[in-house]
Amino acid sequence: MADVRIAEDWKEVLQEEFTKPYFDELVEFVKHEYASGVVYPAGANIFRAFDKCPFDKLKVVIIGQDPYHGPGQANGLCFSVARGVQFPPSLQNIFKEVQSDIGTPMPESGELDRWAEQGVLLLNAVLTVRAHQAASHAGRGWEKFTDAVVRAIAERKSEVVYMLWGSYAQKKGAIANPANNLILKAVHPSPLSAYRGFFGCKHFSEANKYLESVGKTPVVW
Repeated sequence: MADVRIAEDWKEVLQEEFTKPYFDELVEFVKHEYASGVVYPAGANIFRAFDKCPFDKLKVVIIGQDPYHGPGQANGLCFSVARGVQFPPSLQNIFKEVQSDIGTPMPESGELDRWAEQGVLLLNAVLTVRAHQAASHAGRGWEKFTDAVVRAIAERKSEVVYMLWGSYAQKKGAIANPANNLILKAVHPSPLSAYRGFFGCKHFSEANKYLESVGKTPVVW
């Protein structure tokens, strides 16, 4: 995974994790998977969430589960798809809530780089997936790595907004301290659950109100 891109300050934060035996095993597994079949996202984009949102700029964390497994969808940021790709249902529901909450019209592109570059870490719990096989890289070490990522944020940063959608994300983000961060919880934005409390959660305006209250620039959603 030598060609992956990751912001320099994240390398420093995660340096210790990269040297652990489980991570060596994970790297070998991922290399073998890319060599023997179609895996998403493209190899250079595995750590893209950490490249587009440097640790120093981070002010919001959104946690997804694993990358989209359809052709051309996954681009290394959770919920995001490349420009020109049709919006998957969860992403469409996220944009609907943004529109209803703060009035931002449905965007032309589902590429969420614009969020990441403003300090939104779009973190999947598992960073790779075999084509057409959801959760095919679960249980191989990625969850341990991304737990360490969330722990590093919780230990080193405060006044961060955590948007935890669905029980999986809520469990993963449970380490964050509500005393000095804003923890926003709702059901997952998938069509199966969005009407049970994702729509109307107003997380985007809540996040911006909080960021302004602690002297940070709000996110242009």
